[in-house]
Amino acid sequence: MSKRRLVIGVTGATGSLYAIRMMQTLRANAPDVETHLIVSASGVLNIKHELDIGRHEVYALADKVHSIRDVGATIASGAFETAGMVVVPCSMRTLAAVAIGLSDNLITRAADVTLKERRKLVMVVRETPFNLAHLRNMTSITEMGGIVFPPLPAFYHRPKSIEEMVDHTVSRILEMVGIDVNGPRWAGTDGA
Repeated sequence: MSKRRLVIGVTGATGSLYAIRMMQTLRANAPDVETHLIVSASGVLNIKHELDIGRHEVYALADKVHSIRDVGATIASGAFETAGMVVVPCSMRTLAAVAIGLSDNLITRAADVTLKERRKLVMVVRETPFNLAHLRNMTSITEMGGIVFPPLPAFYHRPKSIEEMVDHTVSRILEMVGIDVNGPRWAGTDGA
């Protein structure tokens, strides 16, 4: 495999900026990563609502775009080697479907394949507060080897804007799948 492949699923949860910034960051800082994008219908609507961006502008950020209905796509097979998958933002519906093995669309099928192949699956869940079903589904994903990553902002790097907070979160998410884009790191307190 000449390039590392990363599958990115975008669902209808709030937080579509994380997905857009992730693809922009990968394009600018990780030319060795080939992105495979799947966006749900709700994801398209939410991107338009939150960012006033159309689907084709989003698709242009990816190397390959797959229809959510195409469960026969390359990324639906474990034989298609990837570095992993990030679902960002991840709706509670998608979390639940993956937690119970319901591969009813390409996002949930690709996530299932990622887990069964023991590859990195990062689910950037967007809901608050969590109810018991959410917590149980997160536990199930974790027990299967997935990573549940609520996009909680960090402040140790003293961000000066929402963009800096988003970019820090994006760099941390990418680290989870082994892609380093040189985001800010905790430097310690020097004994203070």
